[in-house]
Amino acid sequence: MKNNDHLRITQEGGTTYIRLPVIAFSAIVLALIAMTILVWSATRKPSIALHVRNTGELQALIPSIVGLTQGTLDRGNRVELLENGDGFFPRVLRDVAAARSTIHVESYIWHDGAIGNTLANALAAKAKQGVEVRVLVDASGGSKMSGDTQSMLERAGAHVARFHPIRISNLGRLNNRDHRKIIVIDGRIGYTGGLGIADEWTGHAQDKKHWRDTALRVEGPVVSRLQSAFCENWIEETGEIPAGEKYFPPPQSAGETPAHVAYTSPTGNVSSVQVLYYLAIKAAQHEIIIQNPYLLPDDEAIDALEEAVKRGVDVKIMVPATGTTDSAIVQHASHHHFGTLLQRGVKLWEYEHTLLHQKIIVVDGVWACVGSTNFDDRSLLLNDEISIGVLDPAIASQLRSAFERDRKFARQRTFDEWRHRSMWHKLTDGLAYLGNSQL
Repeated sequence: MKNNDHLRITQEGGTTYIRLPVIAFSAIVLALIAMTILVWSATRKPSIALHVRNTGELQALIPSIVGLTQGTLDRGNRVELLENGDGFFPRVLRDVAAARSTIHVESYIWHDGAIGNTLANALAAKAKQGVEVRVLVDASGGSKMSGDTQSMLERAGAHVARFHPIRISNLGRLNNRDHRKIIVIDGRIGYTGGLGIADEWTGHAQDKKHWRDTALRVEGPVVSRLQSAFCENWIEETGEIPAGEKYFPPPQSAGETPAHVAYTSPTGNVSSVQVLYYLAIKAAQHEIIIQNPYLLPDDEAIDALEEAVKRGVDVKIMVPATGTTDSAIVQHASHHHFGTLLQRGVKLWEYEHTLLHQKIIVVDGVWACVGSTNFDDRSLLLNDEISIGVLDPAIASQLRSAFERDRKFARQRTFDEWRHRSMWHKLTDGLAYLGNSQL
């Protein structure tokens, strides 16, 4: 009688066989099933469908939007809209040069190049003067920031950290990227938006090598919220807690604009920014303007946009064209929803001049949101993101005017034209959409 209680290795006809006892084989199968369930449960989308009743007008809903996104409505801010690299980088470099105590920079993208080297040299110069400089760069998006640049900064006295670098202890977190773009100077001046630190973001969106983007420069109490967001990830990567008045100085009024910050890290739950987007759409009574490079809304967002159209809201969305995007597969995946959105009355444009990278929402000409957050599952569920909402008709008007200027370089799509696109286009869109949760 054969003994099946032990592992046996045999050779028959030149083939090697490994024979496991039934109990061991069953245990391995059960372990694999358990691991698969654990991975699935950790990465699956929340199954909860968002819904809200009786939202009322936007002005009345603002306290709810702020509270439900774990923020506060900070009054007394000065907010400036900065368009493209020509509007953004000169202001940043001037503020860096004037810094007295601390400079914090957090960016998904940092490439060696003209602007990357210019900013690195400016930060190094301030570090040599005794200003505390901290730079947090995503390990994936910042892979083109060379070791030489990091070493130069560190020799000058700056502190540099990488978010979720590749190592065994991070294997379960590598899909969580730091997509935030934050600069905080002396705890009193803050920047956020869509711009990365790379030459593609320089210039004025004049060609395909220079991208279209938008950021905000803020002064006032809301800056402490940007500082909090930076410190969250800095503490996670370094253990250092930047505490004290040099990082969080007493709030001082700098203007008249109420503003609030929504920032998020993946928890497996509905994110603050997802709630922000959803409630803003539900509250709109007259107009919604969305410009975003990656448009992959979930079913709840699509339904909310359709309901807005039925309420008489003029819903206008602009995304980059396939020929100008930096990720054609994402654009094709977004095309999967174009027909549905167009059929339901949403107006859609594709920007054909260069990559349209800004992430903005404007509602009813009074409230606007600018930040790092794309309108897709990766931003809403997997990445660390940040956005600022401002209750300021002047900022909303500037963003609306910019949208109208951008329309000159954009092609409006219609439902009849869209449903007659080629079968190859439809097939490409469908295949690309299969990976939408990771795009």
